[in-house]
Amino acid sequence: MTLALSAVLHTSFEDAVERTRTVLADQGFGVLTEIDMRATLHSKIGVEMEDYLILGACNPPLAHRAVGVDRRIGLLLPCNVVVRRDPADAATILVEAMNPDVMVEVTGEPGLRPVAAEASAKLRAALTTLAADPAAT
Repeated sequence: MTLALSAVLHTSFEDAVERTRTVLADQGFGVLTEIDMRATLHSKIGVEMEDYLILGACNPPLAHRAVGVDRRIGLLLPCNVVVRRDPADAATILVEAMNPDVMVEVTGEPGLRPVAAEASAKLRAALTTLAADPAAT
């Protein structure tokens, strides 16, 4: 099992973020939180790094089902989606989503398998759409 599901884009960072929000919304995910790692690390400890944004994405029906199986699952929610510039190639933007199967592995709760499978399918569809969009490459 891989930790992340991913897509590679060759577009501006801002465009990648906008498109990521759109494809997530198309799959029923809203963005609840946003952490600009670049700005945060710069302001807090003076460290410079490439563009790196963490989006806390949530699909309410899936979150409700997951919490119904195991109340502790909130520790692993929302699903983090990272939009970041590749430090090895500034022209490449990586969009990575946490693999929902990790929730099943971490908790050992088999009742989460169907929820994780559906969340995984939705995130994969979003990333496939994102990577396949010719305007984003």
